[in-house]
Amino acid sequence: MLLHQLVDRFGPAIVFVNVMGSALGLPVPAMPTMIIVGASVALMAVDGGAFWPPLVGVLCVAVAGGVLGDLVWFQGGRKYGDKTLKTICKLSLSRDTCVKKTERFFGRWGVRVLLVAKFIPGLSLVSVPLAGAMGVRLRSFIAHDGAGIALWGAVGLTVGVIFAAQLEMVFAMISQLGRQAVMVVAALLAVYVVYRWWRRRALMATLEKARISVDELYALMNDEPVPVIFDIRSPEKRMLDPQTIPGSLFADERDLANIIESYDKSRKVVIYCSCPNEVSAAWMAKTMRNAGFRDVVPLMGGLDAWRLAGFDVATLTEFGELMATTPEEVAEMAAMCPWPVKAAASSAGSASLHEAGFPHGDRA
Repeated sequence: MLLHQLVDRFGPAIVFVNVMGSALGLPVPAMPTMIIVGASVALMAVDGGAFWPPLVGVLCVAVAGGVLGDLVWFQGGRKYGDKTLKTICKLSLSRDTCVKKTERFFGRWGVRVLLVAKFIPGLSLVSVPLAGAMGVRLRSFIAHDGAGIALWGAVGLTVGVIFAAQLEMVFAMISQLGRQAVMVVAALLAVYVVYRWWRRRALMATLEKARISVDELYALMNDEPVPVIFDIRSPEKRMLDPQTIPGSLFADERDLANIIESYDKSRKVVIYCSCPNEVSAAWMAKTMRNAGFRDVVPLMGGLDAWRLAGFDVATLTEFGELMATTPEEVAEMAAMCPWPVKAAASSAGSASLHEAGFPHGDRA
């Protein structure tokens, strides 16, 4: 069979290229490749125990390719930090949520998340540069990443060995169909990509149509009462990008019940995060409106758009120390800290929250 011949001659090279390409973010079928190679090695073996040495060799090649590919993004995260994460986000069909979910995983488990990252779509691609951005040591990264790839590769090869006979029947049928089978597979892949794209567009349209621009928010900051501004970035994101819109309150959209109970539903609320199309901000706005809030909108472009517009930002002097959870604390912040002005018109530049007079409250 042609497939067996290809695996016999080029199996390790195919595995290396596929796994490294997948680690780099290319749309290559790494896990199916591992399964097919495992099945082919098992079927080609004359003696039942003879296929284990080749499988171990293939696994070592997969680990080498995966670690080399991941090192590119790891070093990118270490050197460029948040910029690398935004680049990675653009490669994902679920780019609105991929980074935030991974930040939460990483914040809870640390570098150990790499042990299972390959099994969770989107998690692997983001957790690698995040490890670099969070200052994980190179030795620790290689050890955990290599172990995770070895575990992932071993599962794929084992599945191939177990279902070798069934896979051989499937490939025999595909070989009989010839070009038609290839066209069917390509059509199914295209349908899947279009479906994911359409679902994302539909979700964004359903979740939120009304948004507020940074210029409109800036104008509202001079009105009374001042709007409540929620920064719903993850703690890990604020560590990587320790700046915020002055007057913002750190909040977690998963704690909506407490937020809904604590704030006046007649107040205008603006929610922002770090990605221009972050679904969580729109989802939180929609949920709060359903709970009775009259005017809740996401900030178009988030913190990045605020900075690009030339408005001043507050720098967090101590990560995680600043938090307000009640309307009284909001009013106190507004009274003690003047609202920002355009950077060009400010002689002082960006002030830290401490320098601007923000109170040091407890974290919620």
